[in-house]
Amino acid sequence: MFIDDAVIAGLLTVGLMVVFLTGVGVFIYKDAQKARNRNS
Repeated sequence: MFIDDAVIAGLLTVGLMVVFLTGVGVFIYKDAQKARNRNS
């Protein structure tokens, strides 16, 4: 497979998007757990 700057930049972009969306998902999950504990 031919690796050049565009491929590296694309993989880095996809990786950062996955990390960001995972962080947002964890934040939402933890916030939902806090709200559930407050309401019960």
